[in-house]
Amino acid sequence: MHCLTRLHLHRSLVPVSGLALTNPTRPFADLVRPRQPFQGRPFVSQNNPASLSDVCALISHTYEDGDHQLRSLHVHLSDEQAVAALAFLADSEGSTVALSFFRWAIARPQFRHFLRFYVTAGSSLLALGNLKNAQEVMSCLAVSFSEVGRLKEAVGMAFEMRSQGLPISIDTMNLVLRIAIGSGSISYAEQLFAEMPANGIFPNSHTFKTMIAAYCRQGRIDEVERLLRTVEARGLLIDNVTCTLVVNAFCKKGCFSWVSGFFRKMLELGFVPNVINYTVLIAALCKRGSVKQAFQVLEEMVGLGLKPNVYTHTALIDGLCKIGWTERAFRLFLKLVRSNSYKPNVCTYTAMISGYCKESKLSRAEMLLTRMREQNLVPNTNTYTTLIDGYCKDGNLDRAYELMDQMKGDNCLPNICTYNAVVHGLCKQGRIHEAYRQLQVASEQGLHWDKVTYTILMTEHCKRSQCSRAMELFDQMVDSGCHPDIHAYTTLITAFCKLRRMVESERLFERCLGLGLVPTKETYTAMIGGYCRLGKAASALKIFEKMIQLGCVADSVTYGALISGLCNESRLDEARALYEAMLDKGLVPCEVSRITLAYEFCKRLRSNTAVCLLERLEKKQRTRTTNILVRKLSSEGQVDAAGLFINKLLDEDQNADRITCIAFLNACYETGRYSSASEFSERISKGRINFVKDISAIT
Repeated sequence: MHCLTRLHLHRSLVPVSGLALTNPTRPFADLVRPRQPFQGRPFVSQNNPASLSDVCALISHTYEDGDHQLRSLHVHLSDEQAVAALAFLADSEGSTVALSFFRWAIARPQFRHFLRFYVTAGSSLLALGNLKNAQEVMSCLAVSFSEVGRLKEAVGMAFEMRSQGLPISIDTMNLVLRIAIGSGSISYAEQLFAEMPANGIFPNSHTFKTMIAAYCRQGRIDEVERLLRTVEARGLLIDNVTCTLVVNAFCKKGCFSWVSGFFRKMLELGFVPNVINYTVLIAALCKRGSVKQAFQVLEEMVGLGLKPNVYTHTALIDGLCKIGWTERAFRLFLKLVRSNSYKPNVCTYTAMISGYCKESKLSRAEMLLTRMREQNLVPNTNTYTTLIDGYCKDGNLDRAYELMDQMKGDNCLPNICTYNAVVHGLCKQGRIHEAYRQLQVASEQGLHWDKVTYTILMTEHCKRSQCSRAMELFDQMVDSGCHPDIHAYTTLITAFCKLRRMVESERLFERCLGLGLVPTKETYTAMIGGYCRLGKAASALKIFEKMIQLGCVADSVTYGALISGLCNESRLDEARALYEAMLDKGLVPCEVSRITLAYEFCKRLRSNTAVCLLERLEKKQRTRTTNILVRKLSSEGQVDAAGLFINKLLDEDQNADRITCIAFLNACYETGRYSSASEFSERISKGRINFVKDISAIT
């Protein structure tokens, strides 16, 4: 290392990077005077100023003692002194000492956001031919200035440094992209990414992975797919971490077949998805209820020599429990218990407990809780909440309260989900005042109501026809910053529709659309039912058409509400068209829809059309509908229509409901149709009818 005492004075007088060396308190000549032989380590502060050469000598000797000593150096410098010292050290001591001083300085607030200090450092290191260290300075510039919202200014300066021969490296650009994305400036990151080729910077695999990860987190799968095609075209590969993000993003959008194709393509390119990648796909399939498909993915995974871990098994157990296959889930759970490689963790036990709670097998759930403790596994808040929710749904609030006390004793604090479970259980029993008291306790513990809390309370008030109180809660929900979701809107819309207050329903419906919320089939069905109650089938049809256009699949309840509305307005042919479309989609018309439509055709002397409507039903549905329809027609004296249906039923399978037959005979006698009654009685006496005990026996 050069000794500063051997520096020539005229070299110190040359401004560095076009910047004059100045000190507001001392003449420049004093700053650059040769220092005295170094004795000890002086403490330089604002009250104890020293020359520039003294400062540089102090830094040099501190650096010789090690980088740790330099980091602990205490010296007071102005901005200009720091710039001068940096240039002085680079010129005299070299890039290593200058870079160490640079790192020391930017760790201090007074220099961290001083732009000229970075420019001087970059220029000085570049002049020494140390391109790598100069690039580090630019990277530090981006990091430091992003902290105070000046990333664009830092990037602009980095681009300006190209005129001095310092190009922006791909590593620096990747860092800038990560910073921009991390700060939420995704649009700025997209702009920089798009302009990279024009600026002579060519993206590498890290660049693509950074942008792909950003798009995945935003759910912009079209952009992800586009970048993946580019990656493939350039012969690059993503890593397993990026693969996990891609799989998760596409699974959230329901694109499971795409993910399977993506895995196949990756395998063809020589990239083998790992256990985590497959587990994310399996967990997503199980969450959707596609458990059979999840097991197929498991087989594919094992076929590649990958061994499922405890998280894979937990996802499968949770999926099996969600679709009601609890015993099969328990067999898989026992397999994990007996395994020498993996043992069930808290999440595994919680999934299994949840399955038993859904089936109201609470004693088994309690048994698993005890088993957990025996395995030295500590139940967490989610475990307790799952069990508490099970008891609340079963109506055992006393045991739920005991578990809450128990979890507090285990230093496991209830969260808002725990209280939501209790509040829901109390509301089901009509104990709404007690529910509010529990929420008061939750608030005293620092917990805040969430969407579920408000929705539970709004639902209960709507059941009590207290829509004004429900709206107050809705407004309170908005004011608290807890944005209502579509389920909260649907709760209120349904309540107002049942009360035939369509003005309020329409206002709420338009409001949720304006917020970009996607109405569910329950939302649409509520609106359709509301219009039909008011005899506005035309408005209901418009909502139904909008529902279909937006890709929301109607169910039998939706069709049933609309069919009933059309029947009430005697628009039977339109109702029949919907009925036929419903059957074509594989939906089963509800009993009310079947009977209402057939009965209305019979009333208008179109019994043959009604017969055709019932012919497309399955045998059990057709038999039950026919029996009910015959009773209804008989009670109204429509003997001809009733006889048509009951005789057709008997001709098909000779099974009849005794009560239906008696109702038909009584109608015949009451209307003076004695010949019809005689023929039917003769058919019975000859044993041509096999009676069933009641109508429930044929369903």
